[in-house]
Amino acid sequence: MTLTILTSVFLVCLLGAMTPGPSLAVVMKHTMNGGRSHGLITAWSHASGLAMYALFTVLGLSLIIKQFPLAFNLLMYLGALYFAWLGFKSLCSKGKSIDDTNAKKHLSVKEGIRDGFLIVFLNPKIALWFIALFSQFVSPDASFITKALLVIIPFLVDGLWYSTIAMLLSKPTVLNKLNKNAVWLDRFMGCILLLLTLKVIFTS
Repeated sequence: MTLTILTSVFLVCLLGAMTPGPSLAVVMKHTMNGGRSHGLITAWSHASGLAMYALFTVLGLSLIIKQFPLAFNLLMYLGALYFAWLGFKSLCSKGKSIDDTNAKKHLSVKEGIRDGFLIVFLNPKIALWFIALFSQFVSPDASFITKALLVIIPFLVDGLWYSTIAMLLSKPTVLNKLNKNAVWLDRFMGCILLLLTLKVIFTS
């Protein structure tokens, strides 16, 4: 796997994690109601759910490449179109803000593990996301290391980002900055996704 591909996967995963949404709201809720340790547990439970999707996607695409190469090419172009649609949608976004007015109540560690995992695992858009992303980088001769990195990178990026949120959430400025810059995060994400779409068009 080249440095360019590594950087592309890293950036897309990081921007996806940074964009305010329901995952951030869940980590916030458990951090604010259960403390930093609960927030960290929720963050890594969330990352584990994401890694499972990444693993299933990599294994599935590898099987399709070997047995149905034409189907994989079609999937690759459909993934590029999906990224193009998401890119334009992000460029036109007005930004999503996160409300921190959750009801204050004690939340258990088990609830943190459950909520962090299920907020990802029960979201079918995550599967589409990984199919679209990995179909651009998984090749017929992809090595075990390449496939492993495509699972490890999203896991670490997601876990470390939400861990950072959990550790810094005691400072209200963190949430304020995320909400204030939500529009620009969305637009930057849109540019990255459109560049990935162009890569498919001009290198396939």
